[in-house]
Amino acid sequence: MGKRSYRSTAFDEMDGSAVLGRLEGKRVVLAVDVAKEAFMAQLLTEEREVLATVRWRHPQQTRALVETLKGWLGRCRVEVVMEPTGTYGDALRALLVAQGWPVYRVSPKRVHDAAEVYDGVPSLHDAKAAYVMGRLHLEGVSEVWEEVSDERREMKALQGLLRLYQGRYRRGLNRLEAQLARHWPEVLGMLGLDSVTLLQLLAVYGEPGRIAADPEGAALLMGRVGGRGLRPDKRDAVLASAARSVGVPCLEAERELIQRLAADVLATREELRELERRVKAKVEQTPVLRRMAAVVGSTTSAVLLATQGSPLDYPEPRSYQKSLGLNLKERSSGQHKGQLKITKRGPSLARQYLYFAALRLIDRDPVVRHWCERKAGRDGGRKGKAVTAVMRKLAKALWYVARGEPFETRKLFTVETWPMAA
Repeated sequence: MGKRSYRSTAFDEMDGSAVLGRLEGKRVVLAVDVAKEAFMAQLLTEEREVLATVRWRHPQQTRALVETLKGWLGRCRVEVVMEPTGTYGDALRALLVAQGWPVYRVSPKRVHDAAEVYDGVPSLHDAKAAYVMGRLHLEGVSEVWEEVSDERREMKALQGLLRLYQGRYRRGLNRLEAQLARHWPEVLGMLGLDSVTLLQLLAVYGEPGRIAADPEGAALLMGRVGGRGLRPDKRDAVLASAARSVGVPCLEAERELIQRLAADVLATREELRELERRVKAKVEQTPVLRRMAAVVGSTTSAVLLATQGSPLDYPEPRSYQKSLGLNLKERSSGQHKGQLKITKRGPSLARQYLYFAALRLIDRDPVVRHWCERKAGRDGGRKGKAVTAVMRKLAKALWYVARGEPFETRKLFTVETWPMAA
């Protein structure tokens, strides 16, 4: 193709009269390059002829464009192809699906790799990207865009809320720790920063001076909140430290800040608990998640569903493992050339939760723990590779567990010939 072949026309300057007469009953591909605002699309025939290249502003002109195309292509067999990049194209895709047009997806990597194939030029711009997508689709290098289920969308939203409140909770604790380090450093070595007893004490009194002025009221509050878990000697030590603290005395505004921080952390903590209960209830209602939760826990199984979809959607264990970025590849350069490493493709959040699930499994299962110790010994004492290996095995196991098979560590780890400690 020549460079003029990529020249585009603004939507409000489009004239369909030149192509309408040749389209009736034909297969037409609408290839869309998605951006934040400046969208580009090409219409191609099955014979690879470019009928039109159009650009428009999203979302201002999107609905009008779709309605215009519907009028033009009403009697054609329309197929839409897009890249699965971000969420900017979701609204357009929903409009196109509502017209009854099937939407396909083509990998951005395939588009990038094919940049030089059709015109001999390695550069890639919006109009050319749309053309390359259309050509790849016509050559069969695409797949039907499967819409995300409502179940997965709900779980993804719940995970987003969890991460939002977890971030707020951590930031609140960090800010509170900074204030206590200045005004009451002794208490940080006596009560955990996330201790409900400490948070309630700070929400009510705000500073050690006011606690020292009301030791009986503070003791009653600590006893009511801490209950039997708070030893009398620790309670007395906290009260004594408030009276003898070397911290900087609080101004009125500083005391108010500490109170508000503690109250906000407590409120966020309750919201987190409520969200965790909602996630757990959702897991219990879903058979696949319930089976997975028995192995990796409710939160991890929910995260895996939100990020990867159900293991039932994957044809084999290796494909599910690959979606998590846990398949192996050989390093081709650098000081680690020739070594096998996991690809780490896909959402890092899923691997993060699976990592901690693997640590919990190693801690509670003697078979897995023994296997890891043996593997770490062969790797020079490095435990990281052993944990990664457990993650890889867990990913495969979850594929079977989702299908109703029992989880048995002795099926995953060969231990028959190992001397196990009594």
